[in-house]
Amino acid sequence: MVLSMGPQHPSTHGVLRLAVELNGENVVQLAPDVGFLHTGIEKTIETKTYTKSIVLTDRMDYLAPMSNNMVYVAAIEKLMQQDVPERAQTLRVLLLELTRINSHLVWLGTHALDLAAMSVFFYAMREREYILDIFEMLTGARMMTSYFRVGGLAWDIPADFIPTVEDFLTHFLPKVDEYEDLLTNNLLWKQRTKGVGVVNAADAIALGLSGANLRASGVDWDLRKTMPYSGYETYQFDVPVGQAGDIYDRYRCRVQEMRESVKIARQAIERVKQMHGQPYVTENRKVAPPPKSEITYSMESLIHHFKLWTEGFRPPRGSAYAAIESPRGEIGCYVVSDGTPKPWRVHFRAPSFINLQALPHIAKGKLMADLVALIASIDPVLGEVDR
Repeated sequence: MVLSMGPQHPSTHGVLRLAVELNGENVVQLAPDVGFLHTGIEKTIETKTYTKSIVLTDRMDYLAPMSNNMVYVAAIEKLMQQDVPERAQTLRVLLLELTRINSHLVWLGTHALDLAAMSVFFYAMREREYILDIFEMLTGARMMTSYFRVGGLAWDIPADFIPTVEDFLTHFLPKVDEYEDLLTNNLLWKQRTKGVGVVNAADAIALGLSGANLRASGVDWDLRKTMPYSGYETYQFDVPVGQAGDIYDRYRCRVQEMRESVKIARQAIERVKQMHGQPYVTENRKVAPPPKSEITYSMESLIHHFKLWTEGFRPPRGSAYAAIESPRGEIGCYVVSDGTPKPWRVHFRAPSFINLQALPHIAKGKLMADLVALIASIDPVLGEVDR
């Protein structure tokens, strides 16, 4: 029997549809059917200036908008060889780690809910609200933040931003202990996850997996360590790595990653405190608009302001690729410029799209009842999968 699971199934985490061939309750094979969202983000970006396109990147992975912003502006900065002030780089690291925690909390809550552990879902959403409030304080938006800019950030942080983040980090770590108290040694949880959906290291590499899905299989590969950006090489943190490559190891890796993100965020906060008053965006007036105070007395600044907001900036002809470690793994952005204010071509290497191809591999021969847990363990976001 061939069963169509999704695209409205509550456990397919979005509009994913799976064509599942069953023999009784066993999965013989399955085929993911992607593309129900029809966002056309990559094509739409070609019609907008580089800055105006940033709002579109938020929508690809709505659980990690800062990561999407980051990889897009990083590719443009690489293309233009644009400098970024150290304070902006540090704030980016802080926000990227809050984004990782935010995304992992949604994954943890929904993953537990899929296996009928409802309390963890409520707890994880509770802590996520705290992070969304921080994002709203900083950007005015809870999810579609669009805060990063080429050369830095959109505006400076408010005065109470750092104390609020410190308060959250202090409050958050004991909550991670609570999640683990409920799940890590829970017999039912272990029975549903240990030894299920195993991917060995060789297969994980062959399938192109990245993020916690790869590291759970024992492959120590994290772009923050192997191909550092924004000064990640100067931070002290560990990369959690699993051994068995099953659902349980993927769970353990992501939970430990939340603890490591707290460690990185605290280091970033100390650095931001020492950089008080330093710029948050490049002083290159051909890329970043001048401050309003400068426009009132400088005709040249007024011209830059007018040109940037009516035409945008013009990167040189050429192409560049940048990649970062998003909560779901390696997200890459390839930008091609023809010298005009709009990109000639943009393509994203979306980790959810790549990771999803592991699903037929790990589901084959398993029970239909395991399929929900297998999907959740991959942590797909269908906005990225859309092709």
